Amino acid sequence: MLQMQDSREFLSNFTSKLTTFLLTGFPGLESAHGWISIPFCCLYATALSGNSMILFIIVTQHSLHEPMYYFLSMLSATDLGLTISTMSTTLRILWFQANEISLDLCIVQMFFLHGFTCIESGVLVAMAFDRYVAICNPLRYTMILTNSRIIQMGFLVLMRPLLLIVPLLLLLTPIYFCKRKALSHPFCYYPDVIKLACSDSRINNICGLVFLILTIGVDIPCIVLSYILIIRSVLTIASSEEQHKAFSTCVSHIGAVAVFYIPMFSLSLVHRYNRSAPKIVHSMMANVFLLLPPVLNPIIYSVKTKQIRKAVLSLLFAK
Repeated sequence: MLQMQDSREFLSNFTSKLTTFLLTGFPGLESAHGWISIPFCCLYATALSGNSMILFIIVTQHSLHEPMYYFLSMLSATDLGLTISTMSTTLRILWFQANEISLDLCIVQMFFLHGFTCIESGVLVAMAFDRYVAICNPLRYTMILTNSRIIQMGFLVLMRPLLLIVPLLLLLTPIYFCKRKALSHPFCYYPDVIKLACSDSRINNICGLVFLILTIGVDIPCIVLSYILIIRSVLTIASSEEQHKAFSTCVSHIGAVAVFYIPMFSLSLVHRYNRSAPKIVHSMMANVFLLLPPVLNPIIYSVKTKQIRKAVLSLLFAK
């Protein structure tokens, strides 16, 4: 009898596979969630309308049917997916204080969230390669970046998250989670979820590390290498005016890389040193990480890319 009681007490520390997590909005500011939702709605509207406009312009303007703009359309589509993947849970918390989410829905959200994050990182690598070919080998630009090769690159960018994320998330299904199931963000984030595991999660942690190595660990060195080769090539140009012109074509991409990776590393540092960071910092950094790229990328490319700027202005102010 005592043994049965002990086993019940042991099992009570865990949940079944039908686990329900509690998402977190802005700790300490629950009474102001309604007001906080106003800037969030504005940011979501900016991200959705801006990226949709970029996509529409590239699809309808035949003069923009070039490799650089094909990659930009991939970036805009990814930013749309990234925005939509977390918008529902964030606004649900801010509007209705509905912060519960089942494990199954949590896994689905993590699939799209981490999938689009991985895709965006891959697209930024492809765009860095595009800039490298355009500056270092301009005469063979159209020969290297053919339509078929761009399709192949896009296929690889899409397949990588499928091959890496699906096994990672499937390994969550046999995991048991503790009674304390409060997450740090208004959405499901894998490092946040795995911290709540009460059963052995060493395999999950190893697979998570492999995922990081095969995504960020590969993509960032590739982008850095591309720009090292670009800088070396540009510095051989005698005219300072031509150097400025060559570097100016990279400004938009560098901005997109900065607004994507800097918040990502900041969020990782917050998770690494979570004991000293207030909960509100977790929530703010997570929202900055997800909202900053979709909001700023259309603005960056509209301001710094002449062809996109002209097309946007003609679309907005057409008679």
